[in-house]
Amino acid sequence: MFIKKLLFLLTIFIFFSCQNFGQLKFIEDLPKFLDEVSGTEYIQSSNLVWMLNDSGNQPKLYAFTKEGNFLREVYVKTKNNDWEDLTSDDLGNLYIGDFGNNDNDRKHLKIYKVAKEYLTKKNAEVEEIAFEYENQNKFPPKKKDRFFDAESFFYYNNHFYIFTKSRVKKEYGKTFLYKIPATKGNHTAKLIGEFDNGKKNDSWITSADITDDGKKVILLSQKNILVFSEFKDDQFLSGKVKEIDLKHYSQKEGISFIDNNNILITDEKSGGEGGNLYQLKID
Repeated sequence: MFIKKLLFLLTIFIFFSCQNFGQLKFIEDLPKFLDEVSGTEYIQSSNLVWMLNDSGNQPKLYAFTKEGNFLREVYVKTKNNDWEDLTSDDLGNLYIGDFGNNDNDRKHLKIYKVAKEYLTKKNAEVEEIAFEYENQNKFPPKKKDRFFDAESFFYYNNHFYIFTKSRVKKEYGKTFLYKIPATKGNHTAKLIGEFDNGKKNDSWITSADITDDGKKVILLSQKNILVFSEFKDDQFLSGKVKEIDLKHYSQKEGISFIDNNNILITDEKSGGEGGNLYQLKID
């Protein structure tokens, strides 16, 4: 029995030693129930990392340590239409971005608030925040105008900032930034900026975050991270931008600041690769 266990551990060690994670530091292989991990959020007040899966999976939130140790799950009493990202506010409340819109035909996009007190329970009630884009008039629009999918957002100064994902060929890296109030009700998302990260689908924007002091914004794609700084007010995409080539290709879906210079990244399990938690120092 001891020899079998030793051989198993040796196999795991060799496997991860042979993998090339580029600039990323491998932290932990995520459990199988998170093979389709889609959002990641670190909450400093609790020192926990929260994760979720995207559409077709159970409406659950999963709590981990920064070292990747699984702690508990919370069942959320709502449907997982297409959960894509997580963010949190200054009080430690968690928000689920249910705004995945692959075909650009959804009219009822949602953000769910999970109050802090529910994050220590087995089941969670939600408060619903609904929105629509101010410049989408057709569902779906023509293929050349399908810029209304989204996988990324964050909370800042009592607002949500949503970064869209393009479904337009040769314009996959184009993202539009929208803003809505972080309050219960129905809102119209106001367009306030845009950025182009490239033509290929490895430049899709799949997650976003902002530092607690509001001085840095990060956007994630399969190939790179964009770090924005020196912007004025909430014109994040007009600031100074630094591109970090990750030298690692996978279906990266979640990003979150630990502090002003260190971030966590998660990727989906695909083709036998990914499904991991990573860390990266950006300064």
